Amino acid sequence: MNDIKVLPVLPIRGGIIFPHSIVNITVSSERGKVLVEDAIKQGISELFSVGYKSNEKNEELFKVGTIIRIENYSKDEKEDVIKLVVVGLKRGKILKFIQEEPYFKAEIEPMDDIEIIDKEMEILVKSVKDMFVNLMNKMPLRSEKQIKEILNVKSPSILSDVLASFLIEELEEKQKLLETFDVKERLKKILEVIQNQFEMLKVNESIQEKVKEEIEKSQREYFLREQLKVIQKELGISEEQKEIDEIEEKIKLLPDYVQEVAKRELNKLKKLQTISPEYHVVRTYLDWILNLPWNEETEDNLDISHARKVLDEDHYNLEKAKSRILEYLAVKKIKPNAKGAILCFVGPPGVGKTSLGQSIARALNRKFIRISLGGIRDEAEIRGHRRTYVGALPGRIISALRRVKVKNPVIVLDEVDKIGVDFRGDPASALLEVLDPEQNKEFVDHYLEIPFDLSKVLFITTANTTITIPPALLDRMEVIEIPGYTLEEKLKIAKFYLIPREIENHGLNNYKIEFEDKAIEEIINKWTREAGVRQLDRKIAEILRKIAVQVAEKNLKNKKFLIKSTNVSKFLGPPLFYSEVAERQNEIGVAIGLAWTPFGGDIIFIEALKMPGKGQLKLTGHLGNVMKESAQAAYSLLKANFEKWKIKDNDFDKYDVHIHVPAGAIPKDGPSAGIAILMALVSLFSNRPIKKFLAMTGEITLRGKILPVGGIKEKVLAARRAGIKEIILPKWNKKDLEDIPKDVLKDLVFHFVDNVQEAYKISFEFNNASSNK
Repeated sequence: MNDIKVLPVLPIRGGIIFPHSIVNITVSSERGKVLVEDAIKQGISELFSVGYKSNEKNEELFKVGTIIRIENYSKDEKEDVIKLVVVGLKRGKILKFIQEEPYFKAEIEPMDDIEIIDKEMEILVKSVKDMFVNLMNKMPLRSEKQIKEILNVKSPSILSDVLASFLIEELEEKQKLLETFDVKERLKKILEVIQNQFEMLKVNESIQEKVKEEIEKSQREYFLREQLKVIQKELGISEEQKEIDEIEEKIKLLPDYVQEVAKRELNKLKKLQTISPEYHVVRTYLDWILNLPWNEETEDNLDISHARKVLDEDHYNLEKAKSRILEYLAVKKIKPNAKGAILCFVGPPGVGKTSLGQSIARALNRKFIRISLGGIRDEAEIRGHRRTYVGALPGRIISALRRVKVKNPVIVLDEVDKIGVDFRGDPASALLEVLDPEQNKEFVDHYLEIPFDLSKVLFITTANTTITIPPALLDRMEVIEIPGYTLEEKLKIAKFYLIPREIENHGLNNYKIEFEDKAIEEIINKWTREAGVRQLDRKIAEILRKIAVQVAEKNLKNKKFLIKSTNVSKFLGPPLFYSEVAERQNEIGVAIGLAWTPFGGDIIFIEALKMPGKGQLKLTGHLGNVMKESAQAAYSLLKANFEKWKIKDNDFDKYDVHIHVPAGAIPKDGPSAGIAILMALVSLFSNRPIKKFLAMTGEITLRGKILPVGGIKEKVLAARRAGIKEIILPKWNKKDLEDIPKDVLKDLVFHFVDNVQEAYKISFEFNNASSNK
């Protein structure tokens, strides 16, 4: 252990003194001046210098510092400071302070360097010196004498300390090196610092070179441009003038009120230099004005028979939607300037909402464009940005009209139910003006600030549900429901639309490819579970791709491919869906409910379980508030009617009841599961299963009434898809069966009920009262 020394401690703010370095110090603090003067009087030449941990005014010091020797002392009376020249001797560590006033004194343990001279050390020293020379050669201002002195240092320890003092500026980095007693580690850190500085210099040089090249390039282009102007002037030709003449000719074709704005902007353009940023802003604005279809439009084909033929060619069934479109065309033919309603096609994905818009455009002989509104949160997407913003552009409506180049296209606004709202405004509110025939005659985009007539545009919107569409926007539109397809409809769509189209898309027209009806049904039932036909289309395409691989690989010709129910799995792999209904019959405490979703109807299993407890009701399955309240109402009805429903174990306070709706990751809400929840609870407490292949839907009240619910067609189609044979419906929903195809109705038995007692009898006593087939 080194000899302990008792030394005055000289704190230094914002600096570190390394051993082997000569440093000038200015002492200005009262404590520091007293310390230095006492040391001089007592003949003490050695002090201990240590840094503060922060440049802020606090008294916390590092533990490791440097023992220094005073070489020169002078007092500046004018500035009231003491100036010292000191030399760093050795690292030291504060063990404990033995005096705090009038200045610090502490026991200091001198710290020896760990210096092992070996091959690695020699390589390190050489690398550090070489890198240091390379760094200095990159420096514009350097002292050759100082560089030579550093290179002549033989001791690795001294070299590391001298370079640390010379190269590093950050206080924390200096202190880390001061606290590193292993010389090899110090040299490695020094090498890393030199390499970093060298890389920074290289990057800086690269940037400077690029800047210089850009300046030279700009100057060269400027001189060439000026020379070109002089040449054109001599020849009587001006490029700018030629462009302005073209713009003036185009302006003459615009409506009068647009001409006024365009001429004002053109006059501004004439006064600007082409290199001015404002020039390009004005030029872009004029470009938008000149390229919008202010007067251009296509002539409508109002032949009703032609339109009917086109719609039938493109879409199977959808009679209600087709009928409404033909009505629109008929009114348009009789009264050309009639204001048509904005149609909103609402239905699950894959039923043909967007493609119906394309068919309308084809029938009318109009241009078609689609604008997706899903996820839009910025009002400027509809109305455009004001020109005061950098990179401003018109909104999507005006941009779409520029692309189609006519003022009367069919514009489909897709996913209108998925518009968002945030701090940038409400795009749905901006659409109110676009979709209102009374207002859109003079639609003003923020970028253009010129009224544009949108009344000739046929707007069609699509949505999966009307629930999320703001009421004011929904009021502007006429909603046409496009429900999901039945099995028979999907079969015909596949045979007459999807399969021929996909065969052509895959280049297989010259091959005999046939799908049996049973095979298509198998694909529908076991590989797709959807309201539309999008997945069915993909599965047909997957089969045809497999056939295309065989044809291409084996160079087959004139081969016939027959897709049967027995070989579908060879193309598509194992089935993706199975009939859960068939497997869950005769289970106590399980009821089958019917649900509506934006993607079509679905069946849900409602499970009830009781266990010893204190009469609590637990609900799980990602249920919304309305569905939770339905469960509470069902539990209350159960308690109130236990005698009627043959429940012997009626001490409800002894049990906790858990109601769960599987598929817990999917949110579920709404009142229509009330009757199913109640029947599941009756089944649980009476220990009897519900009738086989029976599903139900309806809202319940505390008086036991069953209220009507929505989405009946989607729910019935989902029940039939799942293999349900009987359905309990509220009696007020009987009228909703009129929209359901007869081939669906003939496979199902419907029970129309007014109260929970009737539903109970059908579920457990198997009476056919109030039934209809």
